[in-house]
Amino acid sequence: MPALPSWLTEPLWDQFVALLPERSEYHPEYPLGCHRRRISNGVIFDTMLQLLRFGCSYEAIADTTCSATTIRSRRDEWIRLDVFARLKQIALESYDRIVGLVLDQIAVDGSITKAPGGGEAAGRSPVDRGKQGPKRSGMTSGYGIPLGRVLAGANRHDSPLLAPTPDRLDDLEPLPDDITVYLEAGYDSDKIRTLLSERGLHVRIAHKGEKVPIQASQRWHVERTHAWQNASHRLAPCCERRTTVIDTFFDLGDTIITGRSLIRQTWTTHRWEERRRRRP
Repeated sequence: MPALPSWLTEPLWDQFVALLPERSEYHPEYPLGCHRRRISNGVIFDTMLQLLRFGCSYEAIADTTCSATTIRSRRDEWIRLDVFARLKQIALESYDRIVGLVLDQIAVDGSITKAPGGGEAAGRSPVDRGKQGPKRSGMTSGYGIPLGRVLAGANRHDSPLLAPTPDRLDDLEPLPDDITVYLEAGYDSDKIRTLLSERGLHVRIAHKGEKVPIQASQRWHVERTHAWQNASHRLAPCCERRTTVIDTFFDLGDTIITGRSLIRQTWTTHRWEERRRRRP
């Protein structure tokens, strides 16, 4: 069963394989070439997509074509090469070049999920009877394209995580002169307003005690993006223990969200050879 439709995975794979260094099918220390062949990168990439989408364990997804140890080792190899972060950056640059990122309106909000196995980014959840869980402070553009995140334990308040979150905008320069950040009532404090003002950012915060529908501001975009991310069962609940691996799966998930949005929006404005007859 494919984890994602082919119209989305094929362009992702074409860009992903271009980022990988060339490597021989056989290990160079075996001149006779009589040892086992290296598992194809395409097989591992498809397995990573299945892990992200279905959230199963490495042992459950492993079969005769690829073992769980090989999946983990190749995953760590790609993490050291920073391939997933580069792939996400390319997706953002492509979206900005073709459609245009709405960077003058930024939404930031936190989201708590479960972490049954604990881990480096897990803490006692205040909304789940003290069970272990991670919190992410996510930032999106005006249309809901994920721009970055900060991971921490579920016991951390949203306010301290807000300071490092806008730093993810540095990779998207040049930025608009006027940027407005939309926040929920949990950030309603003079400290937050001063922090964002020092960065040259305008702020719109829902006031505590006042019921404001989420549609009344641009904050609903980040709420929708959290729902898109939580649809990947590798991320909700969080099945990884190391922060670097969690960030890797988030980068892969954000790339899928960005690529899917790019294809859907350009379907009505652009033409290409492999363009589907129906809007994806």
